[in-house]
Amino acid sequence: MLDYLFRAAAEPAIPLGEEPVRYYEFAAADAAEPPADINTEPVGPGGRLFSAPQLPQAPAGTDGTNAHLMIRIMLEDIALSPLSETLTEGNRFTVLSDLDRLPVSARAEWGRLLLDMLRDVPQVPDEHCKWRFRRTLDADGTRQLIVGAATRFDPVVQASFSAYVQLRHHEVTSRTGRTEDSSTLGVLLTPRRDGKRPWDTSTVRVHGDLELSEEELQVYSEAWNRAFDEGTVSVAD
Repeated sequence: MLDYLFRAAAEPAIPLGEEPVRYYEFAAADAAEPPADINTEPVGPGGRLFSAPQLPQAPAGTDGTNAHLMIRIMLEDIALSPLSETLTEGNRFTVLSDLDRLPVSARAEWGRLLLDMLRDVPQVPDEHCKWRFRRTLDADGTRQLIVGAATRFDPVVQASFSAYVQLRHHEVTSRTGRTEDSSTLGVLLTPRRDGKRPWDTSTVRVHGDLELSEEELQVYSEAWNRAFDEGTVSVAD
């Protein structure tokens, strides 16, 4: 919404009541714009280009499902969660803004994927943990979003997810060279079995140079990159 307001403010004023016409003119122009040639190498092997109009022509949810509501529920979970002592409402707004950058036209597909993840991750033997991830990097290479699901939530899963987010942030910034301008938001969904709600939502956000030691990088890489090589972690494409 803010991107649109700044975009409209740069244009000549129009009569009151005609803003919807300008919106759809902008949306039609976005839809006609060819995808930019963007380098996918910063995300690593398997990176794929995804292009979506900044302004959608169809409202969210027009596919006839409620999958798009997954992103809204995640936003509401973050908005209503209690803050730790070290965080402020400003930190909360930043996290909400990062998640809300996901294009509206992509949200239904992401929602279907997240629902599939939540159905899938509990299907493992006791004491095992299954992970599913998807991540995206903005065109300028400075904003990375990671969403995932895991079998359960406990201190080990919490620490492992934090390590994953830090590792992927470090890998991307090492490739782009834009460390000080870059941030990564990770959102993890974990099923609940107490009947109070379907899942919990937890977040990890990092920015800039994390100053990870060689020992930390080795531990994180051995844990996560080896897991991907061995096929013990599922990655959504």
